[in-house]
Amino acid sequence: MTTKRTHKITLIPGDGIGPEVSGAVVNILEAAGAATGVGFEWHRYAAGAEALYESIEQNRVALKGPVTTPIGGGFASINVTLRKKFELFANFRPVKNLPGLKTKYPDIDLIIVRENMEDLYAGLEHEVVPGVVQALKIITDKGSSRIAQFAFDYARKHGRKKVHAIHKANIMKLSDGLFLRCCRRVAEGFPEVTYAEHIVDNTCMQLVLNPYQYDILLTENLYGDILSDLCSAFVGGLGLVPGANLGTECAIFEAVHGSAPDIAGKDLANPTALLQSAVLMLHHINEAETAERVQNGLEQVYREGKVLTKDVGGTSGTKEFAEAVLKAMESPVAVSV
Repeated sequence: MTTKRTHKITLIPGDGIGPEVSGAVVNILEAAGAATGVGFEWHRYAAGAEALYESIEQNRVALKGPVTTPIGGGFASINVTLRKKFELFANFRPVKNLPGLKTKYPDIDLIIVRENMEDLYAGLEHEVVPGVVQALKIITDKGSSRIAQFAFDYARKHGRKKVHAIHKANIMKLSDGLFLRCCRRVAEGFPEVTYAEHIVDNTCMQLVLNPYQYDILLTENLYGDILSDLCSAFVGGLGLVPGANLGTECAIFEAVHGSAPDIAGKDLANPTALLQSAVLMLHHINEAETAERVQNGLEQVYREGKVLTKDVGGTSGTKEFAEAVLKAMESPVAVSV
């Protein structure tokens, strides 16, 4: 099929297992695009490179592999830096079971919508006196209102029935109180969507007891980061779930797991999380047919359960898994929409 349109995508392979999983994903996307009349022009950059920012500014879409962030020191998180620079205020993380993969919680289908720029992740820390450090929690009307608007707009567009605002306003009455006031105000414009509020620690318990009571979790930055990891366990772990950082001008799609340097270069990494993030990217650039082709091929591989990576109980490596997805996309079952 002759390519009808080409998308320029900034690619950040990352480090650790990043180059392996991003390489696998690029191959799968190019094959799916070739079958649906879509081309990709990949602009590859290392995280932190000055030219990277210019590329994202121009292309407005990026696909990012995992990048190691030092703990307790060193350089600032590249994730936080990118979110701030391009005002990617919405962190979007769908959590849904893959077919054929047995977990303790079948049929999970929930979404975490997390404010992405404020809260304690604003990075405003200083040492008051030796031995005393202060971190500032920043919550604004603007930030809270626009993330609430994003969540309710998504619910309306995609037929989601419930939005729970997650908070700790019983203790942080001013900051989390402001967040809740904004959520309530936005909720009034969406009478068809049920709105509720849960305290974050209770939410953790409720998720473990009965995650099916939730549809969309609307959260501040820190709570959303923690809850998204918890929820990923319902469907098999961080190696499977996608993530998107969305703003009004740019979007960066990424796997939410780490760089796993202990298995880097060993052909062991599971590319599923980044591949599903790429599917979100394809929908974002209005290439639904290509997105469905990739998703259906991926799900067929999981449904058959013959070629899976070790983290989900299989014996295959990164390359063999990617080849299985490529083969599945060629079958009539994989391309049905």
